[in-house]
Amino acid sequence: MIRFFILMSTHKHFIFHKPYGTISQFVNPNKRKKKLLGEHYDFPKKTMAIGRLDVNSEGLLLLTTDGKVSEFIRSKKIEKEYYVQVDGNITKEAVKKLKQGVEIGFDGKKYLTKNCQASIINNTNFKKRTQKIRDDRHGPTSWISITITEGKFRQVRKMTAAVGFPTLRLIRVRIGEVLLKGVDLGEVKEVKSFV
Repeated sequence: MIRFFILMSTHKHFIFHKPYGTISQFVNPNKRKKKLLGEHYDFPKKTMAIGRLDVNSEGLLLLTTDGKVSEFIRSKKIEKEYYVQVDGNITKEAVKKLKQGVEIGFDGKKYLTKNCQASIINNTNFKKRTQKIRDDRHGPTSWISITITEGKFRQVRKMTAAVGFPTLRLIRVRIGEVLLKGVDLGEVKEVKSFV
C-alpha cells in the first residue's frame, strides 16, 4: 500500500464524514436545497474537496488547500474503498465479475473497469441513514466492499448495476491509509497530513 505524506507547509488538510444529502462543493451551481461543505465547517479560503462523493453518497471526503496533494490523491496510485448496500442478496459470481472488471457507460461510450478488490461483508455497524432507503417489504439487501484505484463518474453505482445488483447506499470508508473510522457523521477533523 502506498503512503502519502505532506511535508511542512502552510497548507491545511481536513478529514470529513460527509452525510447523505450534502453536495461535495462550496458553491451550489443548481441552487438545489442541499447542504454545502462550508455549512459543516469554517474552512479556510482555497480549500478544495479531493475528488467528490455525489449528493446521495456518504463517507470519507478529504479536503485540502494544496493542489498538488489533491492531484496525487486523485491519481490511480491511491486506493479508494467503499461499502455498498445493494438490492438483493449479491452472489459470489457477481462479486467475481466485479473483481474482473465490468462494462459501464462513461462519457457516452462503453468502458471496461479495471480489476478491483470486492468481497461480501456481513456487518457494517453504520447508523441508519437520515432518509430511509426503502421498506423491508421490497426484499432483501446485502453489503459488499469494493476497492478501486480509478474513479469514473458514479463508477461504483454503475458497476453494481452492471452485475444486476443496484446500489441502494454507498459509503466511502478509506482513501489510501486514511480511514473513516473514528470520525462521526458530519464531523470535520483538521490533520497535519494524510498518512
